[in-house]
Amino acid sequence: MTEQVIVSPGAMLGSVVQSPMVKAFLAGSFSGTCSTILFQPLDLLKTKIQTQQGNNTSMLRMTRSIMTTEKIGGLWRGLAPSIVRTVPGVGIYFSAMHAMKTNFCNGKPSSMASIAIGVSARCIAGSIMIPATVIKVRCESGMFQYRGIREAFKKIYGKEGLKGLTSGILPTLFRDAPFSGLYLMLYQNLKTGSTWMTPLTGDSSLHFICGITAGCLASVITHPADVIKTSMQLSSTKTTIWKTSVGIYQGSGMGGFMTGLAPRMLRRSLMASLAWTVYEKAMKNIGIK
Repeated sequence: MTEQVIVSPGAMLGSVVQSPMVKAFLAGSFSGTCSTILFQPLDLLKTKIQTQQGNNTSMLRMTRSIMTTEKIGGLWRGLAPSIVRTVPGVGIYFSAMHAMKTNFCNGKPSSMASIAIGVSARCIAGSIMIPATVIKVRCESGMFQYRGIREAFKKIYGKEGLKGLTSGILPTLFRDAPFSGLYLMLYQNLKTGSTWMTPLTGDSSLHFICGITAGCLASVITHPADVIKTSMQLSSTKTTIWKTSVGIYQGSGMGGFMTGLAPRMLRRSLMASLAWTVYEKAMKNIGIK
């Protein structure tokens, strides 16, 4: 007689939760939640500034305008789609990155491997979450009146089809993939090269400093793609990267491709450094690092 083995749902769930990839996903999602809620105002300011190409609107002037018309809560407009996009997106990114680092590099990638892993993980996460990105940008812009995420999804899909929900996917990946690749390479190298500072700063502070530095450098390099992406996603008519780029150049010159750099650089560097600091701490606490 063969003995029948019965596995309870609780035991199965426990084994799934103990998986390193699931732990990485949960740690990434938690870090993404914290950073998204804290830095949503900077993302909103970046989107609003980019919708006013050619007006030379500063961060301070835009903040005053929003505070005057919508009070302080207006700075968190678009938070719901941001969370829907970022929380699972960051989780997917960190779990994919952890799997690739562990399986291909034994947890210690070289500089080129870091770029490849960062690019690949971001392409996976960015492609999956592109509909949420489109909805987030449109909600933040104030140019579209949606009463919620579900209504936004229905209206965009009903009017523009799948193309509307995936508009700007190429410039999004051209922005996010190089950013993530460069960021991961810079972060890993800065962290490795500054281990001598650990007794002075502590692990968490050092990770945060390395994260901010890497984020600022990667943001400057990838910002033109962000401007093109936002412009494409706010357009309700069919457009291309080339047409959008020409339109930005004709309207604002080369400087137009750097519109909104300050709030994006602040948000991306602070958000990425906080996300990585929380992620590294969470991974250490749950027994992976």
